[in-house]
Amino acid sequence: MNGGKRLRAQPFEAAIFDLDGVIVDTANFHYKAWKRLAGELGFAFSESENEQLKGVSRMESLDLLLRCGGITDVSPERREALASRKNEWYKELLATLTPADVLPGVRSFLGLLRSHGIKTGIASASKNAPLIMDKVNIRPLFDVVVDGNSIVRAKPDPEVFLQAARLLGVAPAACFVFEDAAAGVEGALRSGMRVVGIGDGRLLARSHLAITSFEQLEPIFLMSHIGAADHTGRGDLPYEQ
Repeated sequence: MNGGKRLRAQPFEAAIFDLDGVIVDTANFHYKAWKRLAGELGFAFSESENEQLKGVSRMESLDLLLRCGGITDVSPERREALASRKNEWYKELLATLTPADVLPGVRSFLGLLRSHGIKTGIASASKNAPLIMDKVNIRPLFDVVVDGNSIVRAKPDPEVFLQAARLLGVAPAACFVFEDAAAGVEGALRSGMRVVGIGDGRLLARSHLAITSFEQLEPIFLMSHIGAADHTGRGDLPYEQ
């Protein structure tokens, strides 16, 4: 639990998940494709630099990459071409995905949520979200999907989270978000939702709870809180105030 703050219970009706790096480990695919593009442009691109790209849109990611390489004054046409090239390489890697690539503990966690009447949604900046979900066969586990094809503003803008909550028919304050990127954590906080950070707690310091995997989450999160759900199917989950 982050910050050692005192916790209080809040009604919990929906769980909203990022996709890349949370449900499926495609984050490394993104890095490989961006690193390849950087190499073609004549500069090295590190994993630590790649952290800045997590959770943001493709074009914003490209701008950050070009900035890392000291490249400026790129025409709109050139930017589109570079982003498209990266995406083609990324989609080649996505073609290798199978249901076995869903991260450990994810399916059982989703199953337990749904068995207790908790609604589930995807909130992803990726325009490839439908392809990824079909490749790993997880679409039936989510009530709604909001992705880069249906939003205008990328994270850390809260649009994607607010749209997911609206489609789920749940107030933002009754939603918990699961994110692996600082931009996503910030966007979820701006939306008024509570946040579980998945990954490096140092990079996700603003989340209410930081864990390394869903296998760790189940005993912490479910046994204590979902297990105490009332007859309406709502659970009480910890919230730092």
